[in-house]
Formats: sequence, structure tokens, C-alpha cells
Amino acid sequence: MDYSQFLLMHHEIGLLAVFLLVFLFDTFFGEGLRSRLTYITVAIFGVFTVYSFLAPLSSGEAFAGMYATSPIVASIKNILNVGMFIVLLQSVKWNDSTSQLVRKGEFLELMLVTLFGMYLMVSARHFLIFVIGLETASLPLAALAAFDKKQYESHEAAVKYLFTAVFSSAIYMLGLSFVYGFTGSLYFDDIAIAVMAVEGTALLYVALAFVIAGIGFKISLVPFHLWTADVYQGAPTSVTSYLSVVSKGSAAFAAFIILTQAFGSVYSEVWEWMLYALIILTITIGNLFAIRQTNMKRFLAFSSISQAGYIMLGVVAFNATGVGALSYYVLVYIVSNLAAFGVIQAIENATGKVEMTDYNALYKTNPKLSFAMMLAMFSLGGIPPFAGFFSKFFIFSSALEQGSVAIYVLVLIALINTIISLYYYLLVVKAMFINDNDNPIATFKSHWTERAGLVVCVAGIILVGLISCIYSFLINSATNSGLLF
Repeated sequence: MDYSQFLLMHHEIGLLAVFLLVFLFDTFFGEGLRSRLTYITVAIFGVFTVYSFLAPLSSGEAFAGMYATSPIVASIKNILNVGMFIVLLQSVKWNDSTSQLVRKGEFLELMLVTLFGMYLMVSARHFLIFVIGLETASLPLAALAAFDKKQYESHEAAVKYLFTAVFSSAIYMLGLSFVYGFTGSLYFDDIAIAVMAVEGTALLYVALAFVIAGIGFKISLVPFHLWTADVYQGAPTSVTSYLSVVSKGSAAFAAFIILTQAFGSVYSEVWEWMLYALIILTITIGNLFAIRQTNMKRFLAFSSISQAGYIMLGVVAFNATGVGALSYYVLVYIVSNLAAFGVIQAIENATGKVEMTDYNALYKTNPKLSFAMMLAMFSLGGIPPFAGFFSKFFIFSSALEQGSVAIYVLVLIALINTIISLYYYLLVVKAMFINDNDNPIATFKSHWTERAGLVVCVAGIILVGLISCIYSFLINSATNSGLLF
């Protein structure tokens, strides 16, 4: 065995080293050091995140082609690292609370394990590796959703997530069994060649429908989204923020890899129209249900469902610009959504309030938090000059490169839905700055780690859209990675 191929896995090896250090600190060191475990983990993971950006972007395959890396794959892992770092930073106060006294190590270790699974998902070029990564990323999240042991909603969230993960995995594996039945391989490259010669097109439709359904559960595409709002509301806010950005971003990129690498040869004949329908349903239903929400976590749950539809526009683009725009969109979505969740978590930790009406007149007592939430809503809604505007512009542009009438209609529907989304995002701004409240949330000082996380997110919202080299770098990485069939 050539052990040099492990050198291609510097992200995975680095994350494994972080996990082992956290595990050793949690298991063998004294109570004094363990009490600072959350800070130690944030520091170690911050160093790893910086290293991952400085490491050379190499391309290559390992384990007989089952694992692959490239500049764009490394870039998406770096983006996921940024999201994880912000989530860990914002979760310090909650994880160091008395309710987490004996479980803080488990929370950190489970989070790192899920990220390792997501790394495998985006680097997989064989469905066996992908399934291992998918389950490694999914099962610990059920435990994380149940971390608030004394909250009934947390137990409910864990059960719903676990059953959803089980059923989605079963559907996905059934689709893979069909794929293996008519191709005789689980390698993406072999499948891409074999599906062109498949005579039973109906079986191919069924197989791909099951595969897309299995992935759709992870990304929260309609009609596979029904678990999302309940799980987001019931899970601890730190876990909810992680589910909404890091988990979703990795699944979206993995979907692009699978559909283009394994089934790219039947793009226009089979799965292009499936995704058109799913995108329209996802964006529209996510927006319509978001308007009706009064709980802030459920509100952002349906917002994230709608955002998933926009992210998938990068997949139907089916070009290098599409995967670059998808990666850029995920980066912008991470800083924007985590800014919103950062404000929600700070207020929940201080007051326990999560209803939208609780935010009425928030500006009078907590102007800085109101400002951060306003920027997050503007960015998620796509209002210029914030980063969300540029991410939507680029992902629409990448989709329009297809040039067909159908894609123009799809983008038009997405644009109309953007106007709808502006309405409900501005409802939050209206509550904070315009609505009256005789008993607003009292002035409080959030934890310094929560403020640091918000500073990073606000800086990202303002700067990521203005620093053009970020998008150019992602496009160049995608162009040089050879991801498309």
C-alpha cells in the first residue's frame, strides 16, 4: 500500500488531529484544564482553519480512485471550516453553561465528527465512500439535536431527525441498488459511462429519483423538507445554526459532485427537469411558509429551505461557473445566516426569548444586535451592496449560461420569489426598528465570544461581496478542477 496517498487528505488528517487533541484534553486532563475545553477547542480549530487556507491546493486521487481532491474541493472544505469556527465561537457561552457541565466535551467531539463525514462526502468518487461520509455526518447530528436533555422539544427534534435520516438513507440506498444493478459499479466515472448505454430508461428515472430524494432530505428540498422546522426549533440554537449552514452547504456541493460526475452524461435527458421542479417548489413553498412564522428559529428554518432552492441553481447550471457560484453562495450564506443565528442565540442565552414579537423595539435597548440582525436580513434578502446581492447575482448568471427558454423561466420565478423573501426579511427589521413595545428586551451585554462571532459575520456580509478576488478565485479553482463530466 502506498501511504503517500494519505498526503492528499491533509484536511481530514488535520481535522482528525484536532479531534484527538480535544478528546485527550477531555478525557485525561484535570478539571481546571477541562473547564476551558471549549476555548481550547476554538483556538485549536482556529489554527487548523488558518492552516487549511495556507496549505497548497493539490489535485489527485487516492484509494484506487475512491477519494479525490482538487482546488475547488479544498476550497469548499475551507468554507465549511469557516462556518464551523463561527458556530464553535458562538456556542462558547451555551456550552460552558451549567446545563452542559458534564457534556461539553461530547458536544465538541460530535461536531468535529460530523465535519469529518462532510469532508468525505465532498471528496467521494465512489458511492461507498460517500455513504460512509453521509452516515458519519448524519448520525451524530441526531445526538446533538437531543443535547438539551430537559427540553421536550429537543427530544422531539432528535427523534424526527433520526427517523428522517433513516428513511432518507433507505431511499438513497434503494436508488443506489438500482444504479449498481444496471451499471455494475459504484465508481462515479464508471457509472457515467454505463448510464449512456442503459436501455431501460424508466429504471434510470426511478433510480435517479431515489438518489435525488435521499440527497434532498439533507438539503431540505421540498417535498423532503417537513422535518426542518420542527428540528430547527427543538434543537439547541448552536446545533440549529450548524444544521442550517455547514450541513446544508456540504450536502449541496456533494449533490453537484454526484449529479455531474456520475450522471452528467444524462443531464438533459433525465435529471435536469427533476431539479427544475424541485427548485421551483423549494423556493416558493419555503418563502410562503416563512411569512407565517412567529418563532425566529422556525422563521429561519423556512428561510433556509428557500435558500436551498437558490443554492441548487448552481447545480442545474452544470458548468464550472455554476460550481464556483455555488461555493460563493454557500460562503455568503454562512456569514449571513450565522449572523442572524448569532443574534438569536445571544438574546436566547440572556432572556430565553425566541418569538419575533419579542424583538419589537429591540433597537431602543440593544442597537448593536439590531444592526447586526438588520445586515443579516438585508444580505439574505439580496439587497445591495451586501454580499447576498452578489451571491444571488452570480448564481443567477451561472444558471442563465445554459441559454434555454426553460432556464430563463426558472430564473424569472426565482427572481419573483426574491421579492417575496424581501417582505418577510423586512418584517424582522420592522419589528426591531419600527414596532412599539411597552416592555422591550432589556439592555444586556452579550458574551465576548458571541460578539466576536457577530463581528466576523458582519465583516463577511460587508466585505465578501466587495472583494472580487474571492469569487474569481473560486471560479478559477472550479475551472481547473475538472469536475464536470
